[in-house]
Amino acid sequence: MRSIWRTRHDSTGPVGPADGLGRNIALICLADALVGASFGAISVGNGFGIWVPVVLSLVVFAGASQFLFVALAMSNPIAAVLAGLLINVRHFPFGLAVGDVIGNSLIRRVIGSHVLTDESTAFALAQADPAQRRRAFWGSGVGIFVCWNIGVLAGAFGGSYVPDTDTLGLDAAFPAVLLAILLPSLRQAATRTAAVVGGLIALATALVLPAGLPVLLSLAALPLALRTRPERAHG
Repeated sequence: MRSIWRTRHDSTGPVGPADGLGRNIALICLADALVGASFGAISVGNGFGIWVPVVLSLVVFAGASQFLFVALAMSNPIAAVLAGLLINVRHFPFGLAVGDVIGNSLIRRVIGSHVLTDESTAFALAQADPAQRRRAFWGSGVGIFVCWNIGVLAGAFGGSYVPDTDTLGLDAAFPAVLLAILLPSLRQAATRTAAVVGGLIALATALVLPAGLPVLLSLAALPLALRTRPERAHG
């Protein structure tokens, strides 16, 4: 996507994908904290003890899977686990894409795979410089992990005081912030086409497939965004 890869030079030096990186990571962390609070509150509201969403967030750390587990676990815990594993299959290609960013040591691989998310992968791959990719991955991955767990803990404790957690609308915070960050990329026709086609695929399958699968299927539109080759600076 051209708007992600574009690099220019001016009197202050190179300016490119790193512009606003810290701000964007902070916004995503804030949104994830709010969604985490929603998850904690919803979990307690569905009858789980406070420790359940807290432990899930520390050990699993996968928002979509956690929401799905809470929704299904009471009626069918086996289905809840299998559905969560199915949704997280997408992390396999993510790991291949950022393997060189995480590093080679065992401890970095273990920690890096745990904080591997859609956001940390996207932030890393949007950077052209290898060092900046590492900073983007670790900064967003660790930041989101900390903020998500703080949000879950706060939501779990506060959930018992909220009669209907759906009225808070906290689950809308994350997609709203993510859309705001992605808007500049939509200036490219190829990216807009891919976004529209992917959205239509997700909408068409959302009513007949389990949660998470429509999003995975929408990735079939990704090649449409690759029709525009990324621009890079020439020395």
